[in-house]
Amino acid sequence: MGDIQQFLPMLLIFVVAYFFMIRPQMKRAKDEKKFAAELKRGDRIITKSGLHGKVMDLNDKDNSCVIETMAGKLKFDRSAISLEMSRKLNASVEKK
Repeated sequence: MGDIQQFLPMLLIFVVAYFFMIRPQMKRAKDEKKFAAELKRGDRIITKSGLHGKVMDLNDKDNSCVIETMAGKLKFDRSAISLEMSRKLNASVEKK
């Protein structure tokens, strides 16, 4: 019984770390992957670097998309699109 009590604090630390750090990170990664898969033409997005634009074309072969900006058309990887910022942008457009 003494051996179990010796490892109980270490086990408790692992459980707390899992629920407060690992699990939310896995959920966020899953949501970002789902968001990138559900992109469609005409969606207004913001990249992680802050570039605003509208999706013009999607390429499933190399997982990229063409974004139209005020400066022209640019090709980005879908992973470069920010889930949180794009949701905020689309929420503010819908409120107007």
